Parts: sequence; structure tokens; C-alpha cells
Amino acid sequence: MTSAILLATGLAAEKESAEVTDWAARIGWLVGLALFVALIYWLMREGWKWRGTLQGDLPELPTAPSEPGAAKLTMSGRYHGSTTAGQWLDRIVAHGLGTRSRVELTLTDAGLDVVRPGAADFFVPAAALREARLDKGIAGKVLTEGGLLVVTWEHGDRLLDSGFRSDRAAEHNEWVDVINSMINKKTETEGAR
Repeated sequence: MTSAILLATGLAAEKESAEVTDWAARIGWLVGLALFVALIYWLMREGWKWRGTLQGDLPELPTAPSEPGAAKLTMSGRYHGSTTAGQWLDRIVAHGLGTRSRVELTLTDAGLDVVRPGAADFFVPAAALREARLDKGIAGKVLTEGGLLVVTWEHGDRLLDSGFRSDRAAEHNEWVDVINSMINKKTETEGAR
């Protein structure tokens, strides 16, 4: 019995005093993992730049006129990006349109002024507005049904969808109604000529 106790005590002592790791192998794995992550990040960045190059035919973004007129609506919130109209995963990255940011929107008779701190501001002339609707997703951002204000507008020869989310989501319906009524009024005026 004494030899069994000594044997059990010896096994327990061996378990506690065993070497934990081979430090050289562990450091090698960590360096390899860090290099792999850096490679993946670099490839993603190159893909983003390549997409911008492919969209190089997109004209420069319009700027707001010096006298845009009285504001019909204002909204603060988030800009989630722009895509090719009807293709919610085809992100437009040219001219900074793919950069998510805070946004201050102002709708006037002249158009939609998009002011983005830390990113390129742009202006959508009223003549370029095509539609406003509520949606649930745009290029990497999915929200609840109706949680995103999507404005379709023409830039150059392309139709673009730009996604916005207000800090107060209840505002979205009013924006859709006012923008669509501006578009309908413009269409009726052009049809009467």
C-alpha cells in the first residue's frame, strides 16, 4: 500500500512539474498568424482600391449651390454608402461614396445636400432625384424592415442608391413622402410643357 501511495504522489508531482510549452514553436506560430492577418488586410485594401479604379468613369460629385434655398427637411444620422441602383451589394467606392460616416442631410427645392464630417460632401440636384423608399439593407449594412432611407439618384450615366439612417427613424416616412412628391411635381411640370 505504501508503494501505491508513493507511486500516486510521484505521478501527481510529475504532472505539476512538466514543461508548459516550447517557446520557439509558439512564437513562430504567433508571427505566422500575424503575417497571415496582415496579408488578408492588405488584399482587402487592394480590392477596395481596384474597385475604385474600375469605377473611375464616374464623374466628380456635384457640390451644393451657394444659395440652395430654404430647407424643407433636415436630418442628422448615418450615411451607410452608395450602390448601383437595384443591386444592394454592388458598392460604389469612387469619390469617397463607399465611406460610411455621420451625415447631415438638408432637402431644399434645389436638391439634397449631403454633409459628411470626415468624408467628401456631395449634392444631389433635384433634377437628378429619381425615387426615395424605405429598405432594410445596403452594401454590408442590414437593418430591420424600413430602417433605412434609400434615395435613388442619377449621376453621370448611372443610377445610384444612397442609404441613410436617421438618428430618429420615425423621420424616414416623411422624407420618402416629400422627396417623392418633389419628383412627381417635377414630372408633372415637364409633362405639361
